[in-house]
Amino acid sequence: MKMNLADAILMMCIEHIHDLAGLELAILLRSGFQLDCAPDSVGVAFLTPDEYSQQLGYMHRPRGHIIAPHIHNRVDRAVSHTREVVFVKSGLVRVHLYDNAQSHVTSRVLRTGDWVLLAAGGHGFEMIEDSELIEVKQGPYAGADDKTLIQGNPF
Repeated sequence: MKMNLADAILMMCIEHIHDLAGLELAILLRSGFQLDCAPDSVGVAFLTPDEYSQQLGYMHRPRGHIIAPHIHNRVDRAVSHTREVVFVKSGLVRVHLYDNAQSHVTSRVLRTGDWVLLAAGGHGFEMIEDSELIEVKQGPYAGADDKTLIQGNPF
C-alpha cells in the first residue's frame, strides 16, 4: 500500500502502536509534533479517544489568546486501569511494549521532547543515555497491587 505525503508526515509526528489483536498499547508523540500534523483540528487536538481515563491533548494558540480561568467540577469516575504518560525531559530511552499476555510486541526509541501515553499492556524502559523522565498517571498509588512484573529477560 502506497502512503501519501500527509500520512507519512502524520506518522512522523504521532504513532498509535497496537498489538496483533488490535489493542492500542501506546500513543507516541514526537517532539516535532505541530498542529499541522492534525489538519482536522483548529487550535486543539486531542490525541486520545474520549473513553480513555488519561487524556492527551495538544494546544497551539497565538500570542494574546486567553484560556478563561476555570475550576474543574467534581465528577466521580471509575478508573479500573492505570494509564500513564511519560515525557522525556532529556536523554535517549528505549520503551519496550508488551501485550496483555506479557509477550514483547515492539520497541521504540524516545528522544528529548518525546511523549508516550501507555494505554494498555505492559512496558519497560531502557536508558540508552543518561536520561530524565517525567511520569504522569492516576493515583493514588496502590503499591504491590498496582502492577505485575513481567518475568524473564524483558528485552
